[in-house]
Amino acid sequence: MATTVYMEALSPTMEEGRLVKWNKKEGDAVKQGDSLAEVETDKAVMELVARADGSLVKVLVPEGKTVPVGSVVAYIGAPGEKIEGQGTGETGKVATAPAPVAPTVAPSPVPIPQSPTAAEPDRVKASPLAKRIARDSGLDLQRVQGSGPGGRVVKRDLERGSGERGVVPSAPVSAPAPRVPLPTPQVIPVTKGGAPFEDVPLTQIRKTIARRLATSLGPIPHFFLTTEVDMERAAEARDSLNQQLGDTGRISFNDIIIKATALALTKHRACNAWFQDDHIRYWNEVHIGMAVAIEDGLITPVIRNADLKSLAQIGTEAKALAGRARERRLTPDEYTGSTFSVSNLGMFEIDQFTGVINPPEAGILAIGSIVQKPVVVDGAVASRRRMRVTMSCDHRVIDGATGAAFLKTLKQMLENPLAMLL
Repeated sequence: MATTVYMEALSPTMEEGRLVKWNKKEGDAVKQGDSLAEVETDKAVMELVARADGSLVKVLVPEGKTVPVGSVVAYIGAPGEKIEGQGTGETGKVATAPAPVAPTVAPSPVPIPQSPTAAEPDRVKASPLAKRIARDSGLDLQRVQGSGPGGRVVKRDLERGSGERGVVPSAPVSAPAPRVPLPTPQVIPVTKGGAPFEDVPLTQIRKTIARRLATSLGPIPHFFLTTEVDMERAAEARDSLNQQLGDTGRISFNDIIIKATALALTKHRACNAWFQDDHIRYWNEVHIGMAVAIEDGLITPVIRNADLKSLAQIGTEAKALAGRARERRLTPDEYTGSTFSVSNLGMFEIDQFTGVINPPEAGILAIGSIVQKPVVVDGAVASRRRMRVTMSCDHRVIDGATGAAFLKTLKQMLENPLAMLL
């Protein structure tokens, strides 16, 4: 009897999944643990693996379709078995066909143009998005030098070079990728002429963002506290550390902010907390959620025990997590379990903003840009680097004075980095 392949819950909060790509075709032999398909969850693109040996005898869900968790998406059986009464949610009956069934490919909802000379993208180490772009545009991934982890080809590698999408340089790209790439939010240009509008289905991550915002801004009573921090000493400390580190493991302002936030939380446990239905959970460990902008939304990978890690460790881990987040390759344990979050839009020259609390956390810091301002120092006007920080607080957990005390400690640490050693 054939084994049913279900749409599994590949993340703790997943309710439905979009089948991005089948890695096996009908008729292909499969072994337990083989990757059958790539599935877009509410947080990342993950693999749906085979739970039995045999042959992929029937595919029920085409590429691009979204189905609820628990839906039947395929069957694994013996070569030549025929599935009767197939349909999403049905178990189906298995009968042996008199002759082997010729392998067929599950239809794609949109025809995929393919250049006759383009190499098969699956043979090249590339992100799912890069493979999809290459498949849709007939690009040869073997002629692209990847800048992702381990030489993986990512979206930006397909866009650089000639400056035109769909044109790949004939020789490997030698230009190095930026050391610390900025977030790349999705930008959709206005198209003149034709239809007056276009309806684009929500991605799984955008659905999750919409759902979580509704459960945050509505039920959670937010209040906001803003302070301005003198970043002169932090900047001097960063420059000095980076001179010693050279080209390896350079420290960013974001790394310093994460470290200072984690240490301040150890002194103000009331802010390092979760609101639960009938109790408040005060954490003795500090796990910082770091907001990262990806192509179609936002995700917060977690730096665990950030208070116990050095600036160099935080910097290395933050860059690695941000890279995997933009490739949609984070595992659930890398984006769940944060006790407090930090969102930094300073690189976009945003002076000040307010963040939305990520439940069940009780607070989030919104970091603005560092700018030169004229301020009074020792009775004289001087130019100083200043940064605005706004804390969003859940009033069910954090009172005004409690949040203010936390921000005072954070400000002291950033204005005098030696305070982090106390």
